[in-house]
Amino acid sequence: MDFVLVHGAWYAGWSWQEAAEALRAQGHAAHVVDRLPSGDPAVFGDVAADVAHVRDVLDGLGRDVVLVGHSYGGMVVDELADHPRVRHSVFLTAFRPRRGETLLDIRSPHPQEWIVPREDGTLHVTEDHALARQVLAADFDETAFTGVHARRQAHAAVTFTQPASGVEHTHPVTYVVCERDEAIFPVDQEKMAAGADHVVRLDAPHLAPLTHAREVANLLADVR
Repeated sequence: MDFVLVHGAWYAGWSWQEAAEALRAQGHAAHVVDRLPSGDPAVFGDVAADVAHVRDVLDGLGRDVVLVGHSYGGMVVDELADHPRVRHSVFLTAFRPRRGETLLDIRSPHPQEWIVPREDGTLHVTEDHALARQVLAADFDETAFTGVHARRQAHAAVTFTQPASGVEHTHPVTYVVCERDEAIFPVDQEKMAAGADHVVRLDAPHLAPLTHAREVANLLADVR
């Protein structure tokens, strides 16, 4: 089985590497999107640019795939719902908007804000290490999270305000709820999971591709 793995905001393809390796060890092909334009400082593209980038990846493979989006990556995956090469879409604690909804419309409200906007039109994860760890990966090894936090990057703010087109899915959808996520609260994930063909629940925080890479790979390998 072929998988295309799309990362979320502030992180890049490296966040999927361990899960991708676990999938390959099981005999699957795993193609990691290295960096979406929305996180590329050379362009800081919008959702459309991200969708075009992943579409090029799909077209280049020339075979059917399971398309997986983590977090913000769900906004991208949802726009490719009618791509002829996508046989199954998976949303891993990811934004799954309805037609006309923006990411801001559906993101979880937080008592302490951890996303920092800047005047240059980019968004950043807070420099408060403890807060970031609590929100993104509370149970992650302290040293490991320090390395992850240091690799975060800017993300284009425009992507949070662009409405979804509401493309009709031409294939099955799986939503993976991460039950200890404090970035997208489980109650909000459950709302987005409504109507999915399959709902899977994982005892993991938001950065599940990093903190629970093998578990994520195993549940992806079960997608049919």
